[in-house]
Amino acid sequence: MKTISNTSDLAEFCAEAARHDYVTVDTEFLRERTYYSKLCLVQLAYRGAKGEEHAVLVDPLVKDLSLEPLYDLFRDEGVVKVFHAARQDLEIFYVDAGVIPTPLFDTQVAAMVCGYGDQVGYETLVRKIAKASLDKSSRFTDWSRRPLTDAQSSYALADVTHLRDIYEVLSAELAKSGRKKWVSEEMDVLNDPATYRIDPQDAWLRVKTRTNSGRFLAIVRELAQFRENHAQSNNVPRNRVFKDDALIELASTKPQTEKDLSRSRLLLREARKGAIADGILTAVKAGLAVPGDELPKPDRSREKLQVNPAIADMLRVLLKAKADQEGVAQKLIASAQDLDVMAAGGRDLAALKGWRKEVFGKDALKLCEGRVALAVDGAKVVTVSR
Repeated sequence: MKTISNTSDLAEFCAEAARHDYVTVDTEFLRERTYYSKLCLVQLAYRGAKGEEHAVLVDPLVKDLSLEPLYDLFRDEGVVKVFHAARQDLEIFYVDAGVIPTPLFDTQVAAMVCGYGDQVGYETLVRKIAKASLDKSSRFTDWSRRPLTDAQSSYALADVTHLRDIYEVLSAELAKSGRKKWVSEEMDVLNDPATYRIDPQDAWLRVKTRTNSGRFLAIVRELAQFRENHAQSNNVPRNRVFKDDALIELASTKPQTEKDLSRSRLLLREARKGAIADGILTAVKAGLAVPGDELPKPDRSREKLQVNPAIADMLRVLLKAKADQEGVAQKLIASAQDLDVMAAGGRDLAALKGWRKEVFGKDALKLCEGRVALAVDGAKVVTVSR
């Protein structure tokens, strides 16, 4: 197996890969101790013989190695970039260089479209499509340590060598079924830079609270924004600044001084003084100073929904019937929450747009409006016009 540790070798490999119609890509990274993922390894392979031929490991931890040749390959629209469950890999490349590989193909999404199940894992596809097995012993190793063991290298390369077979089979199935456009629609989200941006001002929306007081939420908002900014600027996990339960406690107790912080039950010891303590006290003060007419309001739109349980149940039956008929994972079409919103009259849903509308949405709307009924035809559930 070949490990690339200099820019010229990477450029040579990428130039050769650019002569082919696709390249498979995977990464190994660490994120336990940092806010941003630390890229530790990149695996690449292009069409060729089975095994490790035409596949390489790229060591981004080598001091003088530049990944620019790889990014040039990512920008080459004549080469499909194939990943499995690409979200975290793409975030790394976007944060590092502002690059999103295009055109993009995610085999996890494609497998869901082709009926392999909900969020099917790579190991399952290797077994079902490539007719091989994976040695999982290196899955949770420290990828930042050097040198890599032979087991680590073999494990890492397998993530892109088998991916070639998986891509070719899934791509052929999509072409046969006419569903390539379905996968392309799903790739639009992964190709959108907004998918990988985290705005500290919106960080509070991820904090689960049971209190709907505007003043309380204002303090939560300021604390969450400070935590996100501090975590990003210091490249530490947000939970290393303070955890959500401590944030909720702080929003409730509204500390004014470091002595107040010392009474916290949940705040980490290192957060009770210094820059974090100053940030907490400033955030609490800012939250208390928000004018009454500018206080954040909880999203109660879902609370106001009057879900008709009978319609929701019929939509679930319809969804299963359509998913089985089309051989598509149910969760890829619509979630249980989507069905509840639809049963309550909501219409601004992905399930009612694009390919989902054709497969499920049109009949779902007709069902909600009483224009079709459900009936049993042998072992199948079908719609009947009224």
